[in-house]
Amino acid sequence: MKSFYIFVFLFFSLLVGHAQVYKKAEPYTHTYSIVARDSVTGNMAVAVQSHWFSVGSVVIYGQAGVGVVATQALVNPSYGPNGLKLMSEGKSPKAALEELLTEDEGQMYRQVAFLNGNGDVAAHTGDLCIGEAGHYVGKNFSVQANMMLKNTVWKAMAKAYETTKGDLSTRIIAAMKAAEAEKGDIRGSQSAAIKIVKAESTGNSWEDTVMDLRVEDHENPVAELERLIGIQKAYDFMNKGDVAMEKGDSKLAEELYLSAQKLYPDNIEMQYWYGINLLNNKEFDRAHKVLKPIFKKDNNWKILTGRLMDSKLLSISDEELKKVMSW
Repeated sequence: MKSFYIFVFLFFSLLVGHAQVYKKAEPYTHTYSIVARDSVTGNMAVAVQSHWFSVGSVVIYGQAGVGVVATQALVNPSYGPNGLKLMSEGKSPKAALEELLTEDEGQMYRQVAFLNGNGDVAAHTGDLCIGEAGHYVGKNFSVQANMMLKNTVWKAMAKAYETTKGDLSTRIIAAMKAAEAEKGDIRGSQSAAIKIVKAESTGNSWEDTVMDLRVEDHENPVAELERLIGIQKAYDFMNKGDVAMEKGDSKLAEELYLSAQKLYPDNIEMQYWYGINLLNNKEFDRAHKVLKPIFKKDNNWKILTGRLMDSKLLSISDEELKKVMSW
């Protein structure tokens, strides 16, 4: 009888211990992710996909000039800011991760990856992470996954990342597609996110982040994330074109606006600003072909064109403006 009570005591002690671990933790973001550094630009990225709403809000963290973090499984979000803080103080990813794991009673449920500005990587997959679970550390990157349908996911991600040509976001999307090709999360897909920060901090947070995109709830979040990345790249060209226009370099602006349209040909606003730039270059015949269909579709663009004169973003004569308004 005595042994029975001892068993009951130990059993409930175990339950309480597990309950404390779960209480300290956040959502069950069992998922796959990647941390990576571009060896050319030095930019660092972290991306994730999970069958969990708004996964990016709890899993991915990054700081220019410091590093990136992915914290998942039975996720403890504190690994994000605390890991970045330790790395900013000069600790290696390995030392920073080991310090936090030592302090974490639930480390057996965690899956975490740290990467710093040198491309040094450290990763951890706890013994009690739900299978299939594992990680793979390569040069300047790490991929990790848990609750996958198959144990081939992280190796497929690594191969895709290593063999794909292109910029950092292109290679990351390739890795995520490879995970999906291996059937990914056993529960399916729901949300995805990517964050890219610069190799060195400018001191201005609005300049330090290269990309920060999230797909909060979607039937095919990786495909949607890829679409959004393409749109952002187009708008990056647009933003540079706007700067060129502001500086009066209309020729450079035209080149940049055209580059944007190639990436996002159906966007009417990109077409519009390209047309406005043609007006500034006194190429009225070409501008007519671009702007007339836009004005016909929505007269508000024509109203906006008149207002650009007051802001000195459109530099044509009153007579020329009158002609444009007749289109």
